[in-house]
Amino acid sequence: MSEWDIKKLQILRTLSERGTVTATAQALRMTPSAVSQQLSNLAKQLGVPLLEAHGRRVRLTDAAHLVLRHAEAVFAQLERADAELAAYAHGEAGEVRVGAFSTAVPALVVPAVRALRAAAPGISVRVREAEAAEAYELLAAGEVDVALSLAVQAPASPDADTRFTRESLLADPLDVALPGDHPLASAEGLRLADLAGEPWIFGGSGPWSEITRAACEGAGFSPEQAHSASGWTAILAMVEAGMGVALVPRMAAARRDGVTMRELSADRPRRHVVAAVRRGAAAGAAISRVLTALREAVPERGEVKPPTPPR
Repeated sequence: MSEWDIKKLQILRTLSERGTVTATAQALRMTPSAVSQQLSNLAKQLGVPLLEAHGRRVRLTDAAHLVLRHAEAVFAQLERADAELAAYAHGEAGEVRVGAFSTAVPALVVPAVRALRAAAPGISVRVREAEAAEAYELLAAGEVDVALSLAVQAPASPDADTRFTRESLLADPLDVALPGDHPLASAEGLRLADLAGEPWIFGGSGPWSEITRAACEGAGFSPEQAHSASGWTAILAMVEAGMGVALVPRMAAARRDGVTMRELSADRPRRHVVAAVRRGAAAGAAISRVLTALREAVPERGEVKPPTPPR
């Protein structure tokens, strides 16, 4: 029987995710030569070639992909084992690291932490603010236990990515931010399509860019990106200055003089706030309690009222 080395399999999986030996070494805090040596030893143990030359780089062989398909099941089972052991040893105690994008921290994470302090004081939550696009990288690297990210649509079931279990926590409506003196600021029955000819302000890449583009394309047009920004303070300042319009999630909306927030009467785009854990880890008592607290924090945000149109 072949010898399966978990540490070496993790190196192989990281190479599959990162694409190069150098990137793998950086992610695992190893030297490139150590990565190559470990993978060479794994190939000898398994009796199959795992890497092949591809230009100046290497790529995984078909045998390596076969090994990883089976290894994912092993990693998931080990996560379950760790979770069950932690539950057995600590009960309701333990530390859970949560990675969340900026607007999710006050809207979901803080209410969840407050509830846990009262219901399960033995559970410690360590929060790490991170861009939504980073969530799955941090989760895969083991740097967080629960990751909150964004998606255009709710996660499909079953999940296509076998490394994670994901669920949609909240469908957050998107309102449009207009300069206060914009001709459409007080228009009745405002639709997203009415803004097709406007200059738009949104992030240059990542989930928020995808969400804005998808919402506009769903309304029948491709938005002209006049300016790029990721922070809501900067975006709303530019809207106030008349530099463009922007979609703003209800969760992140903040009052600003000179900016009119309008609920869209049709189209009604939404962004989905998604919670993800490594597959198998949700069986742990502490992580399960944190996920439950996040779910219970959602109704509070679901009651956010739409902006009131100007009179």
